[in-house]
Amino acid sequence: GLPAALPALPLELTVLYNSLLFTVGASDSAIKGEAEGIRQGLLRVLEACGACGQDLGTEELWEKVLQEVTVEELQAPLHRLGALQAAWWLASRRLGSVAGLFQLLSTAEDPGGAHCSEGQNELLSMIKAWRVPPEGASLPLVQSAKDLKEILCTAAAFLQGLQELEAGNFPAALSLLHEATGGFCSKNILAQIYTCLGCCAQRMGKPQTALQHLKQALQVDFQCLPALSHVAAVYHELGEIDAELQALTLLYEALGKNPAAAASSSPYFLMRTELLVNTPVLTSLLRHQHPSEVKYLLAQRCLQDGRVADAVEHYLDFLSLLQEGLQQQVPLDGSSALPRIPEVFLEAASALEQAGRHQDAITVCEEVISRTTDLIPRVLRLEEKLEQPESSLPGAELAGGLLSQKKESLCCLAWRAAGYLHQGWAWAKLGESKEAVTQFSREHLGDAVLRCVCLPVTEKLQPEVEVLQKIRLLSLIGRGTQFLELGRHREALLDFQHSLQISPGDPAAASYLVQALWKLNRKQEAAAQWQKFSQSSPGEDGQQQGQERPLPLYLFSCLEQAMFPHSESLARSIQDYLGTAAQDTSS
Repeated sequence: GLPAALPALPLELTVLYNSLLFTVGASDSAIKGEAEGIRQGLLRVLEACGACGQDLGTEELWEKVLQEVTVEELQAPLHRLGALQAAWWLASRRLGSVAGLFQLLSTAEDPGGAHCSEGQNELLSMIKAWRVPPEGASLPLVQSAKDLKEILCTAAAFLQGLQELEAGNFPAALSLLHEATGGFCSKNILAQIYTCLGCCAQRMGKPQTALQHLKQALQVDFQCLPALSHVAAVYHELGEIDAELQALTLLYEALGKNPAAAASSSPYFLMRTELLVNTPVLTSLLRHQHPSEVKYLLAQRCLQDGRVADAVEHYLDFLSLLQEGLQQQVPLDGSSALPRIPEVFLEAASALEQAGRHQDAITVCEEVISRTTDLIPRVLRLEEKLEQPESSLPGAELAGGLLSQKKESLCCLAWRAAGYLHQGWAWAKLGESKEAVTQFSREHLGDAVLRCVCLPVTEKLQPEVEVLQKIRLLSLIGRGTQFLELGRHREALLDFQHSLQISPGDPAAASYLVQALWKLNRKQEAAAQWQKFSQSSPGEDGQQQGQERPLPLYLFSCLEQAMFPHSESLARSIQDYLGTAAQDTSS
C-alpha cells in the first residue's frame, strides 16, 4: 500500500522476481494464465516515474516502460522481470509476444544490435541476442537470469519444433528439435525431445533414423516409456515382428513395475523447461499406454503373424484384465489402441480355434452373442435416407444421432453374426456337422441380416454392411461344406449358389459349387462351371479384392477355413472327364 519510490524499486522488483519463481517452483505444474504480479510491478515503476498505464495491455505496458524508463538502477531488475514475462508467454504459446519483448529488451540496450541473420530462427535469435544483466551482490536471486535465458532458449526451440511437427514441416521441426537437444534441461525433458525427433523422422519415412533417436531417448532416460512404445511402432512399420514383440514385451514389463519417477541428475531450478512446454501434440506423442493396451497389441501381433499359442496366452491374459475395471483405466478419446471389446473376444475365439481349443472358442463366442443380442433392434431400417443436413440446420443433431444409433446396431449385429460363424466352424472341426449347420443357420438367414445385405444403404453405413455381407458369405459356404459332409448335396448346392449371388466370382464358393455339382453326378454342368471360373482373369479378382476395405482380424481364420482344399484333385477329375468326353465325341 506504500507509494512507489524510485530508490526502493530495484529491491521491490527483485523481491517480485524471486517470489514469482518460488510460486512457480512450488506449484510444480505447467504455467497458465497471466502473471498479474508482473503487471502490478510495471505499474509501480510507471507510478514512481510519474506516468500511468492502467488502460494498457501487458504488451503495450512493457513497451511504454522500456521506452520511457531510463533510470540506470532499474534496467537490470526490469530485464530479469522481462525474462520471467517471456516464460509466461512461452507457456501460453504466445511466441510473437515473446519475440517482440526481446526485441524491446535488446533495443533498450543496443538500438542497432537486435537483428536476425538470414536462415536463423527469429525467436531464438532474439533470445540469444539479449544480454543478461549483471547480478548485484546485495540482491541475491533464487535463479540467475543467465540460467533463465538458457531455459527460455531450450523451451522456445522445443515449442517451435513441436509446432512445425504438427504442421507437417518436418525439416524445420528436425532443425529446431536438434537445437533443443543442446539446451538447458533435465534428462527426462531431453528424452522427450529425442522421442519427438524419432517421431519426426518416422513421419519423414526414415525409420532407421527414427530408431536412432528413440534409442537415444532411452539411453538418456530409461523410464521414457513412450519412446519404447514408438520403437515398437517403427519395427511394426518395418515388418520386423521379432523386434516389435521384444519391444512390446519390455514395455509391458516396465509398465507393470510402475517405478517411481527417477530423480533428475540435473541441477534443480524453480523455472524449468517442462513448466513451459505443455502442448496437445506433445501430450499425444508422450501418451503412456495402459498395460492392457500393450497386452492387446502383443496378442494381436502374434495372431497376425500366426503365433497362435502365444496369441492365445496374451488374449486370455487380456480378458482376465477385464475383471479389473479395464474400461475405467483406458482413455475413451480414440487414442487407445484397443478395438471394441466384442471384437477382442472374437479375436480371442479365432486364436483359440486355430490352437485347436474349439470348446473354449465356442464359450467365448457365446459371451459375445449373449451380450449383443439384447442390443439389436427387432427391426433395423437402413434404406431410409440418413444423409445429415448441414450442422447449422434444424434436425442435424437428431440425424447424426440416428446415424450413430444405426451404426452401433449394425456393429452389434455383425458381432453376433460373427459369434455364430465362429461357433459353426468350431463345431465343424469337432466333427459335429449337424450342430455346425445349426450355428451357421442361426444368423445368416435372419431378417435383419437379409435387409442389411440386400438393400441400398447410405455410404456412411457401408463399411458395417460389407462386414455383414462377408459374414453371410462365409456362413453360407460353411453350411454348404457341412451339408456336403452329411451327404445333403442339393442343399449344399443351393448354399453355394447363394454365396455366388452375394460375391460373384468368389473362388471358394465357385470351387465348392463345382464339387457339389460333381457329387450330384451333374458332371457336364460341373465341367462347364469349372471352365467358366478357370477362364476368368485372376487379375480381376485381385483388383476387386484390392478395392475392398480391410476385414476385421477376427474374420481372417474363417476366410482360411472357407478356402476350398481339393482344387488339384477336382481339377484332375474334371480334366479327365473332359478328355474322355472329347474322345467319345471324336470317335
